[in-house]
Amino acid sequence: MSSAADPGALVVLTTLAADADGAALARTLVEERLAACVNVLPAMTSVYRWKGAVEQDREQQLVIKTAPAQLPALEARLRELHPYELPEFLVLSASGSKAYLDWVAEASRR
Repeated sequence: MSSAADPGALVVLTTLAADADGAALARTLVEERLAACVNVLPAMTSVYRWKGAVEQDREQQLVIKTAPAQLPALEARLRELHPYELPEFLVLSASGSKAYLDWVAEASRR
């Protein structure tokens, strides 16, 4: 297993409107090898503060698994494709089995 200080993979979280085509965005990121895998979760309710007001919307969560080397390109591409003015882009370090981490690295190698 990799250590938290030296992540073998990264998990990136972003949200889209519930009626957006999250699967199309996921497919683009995987086809372009910016992500090894993207999970598109079912619609949920998000409550957040935006421009001084509390908002509530239906959104879907995307869970993106990628190699650390791909992070800058992934962030740039997500900003290009994402419809939000300020898309969520949270990066979590991940450790796990060597076989899975090797797969993430290989699947997201350009």
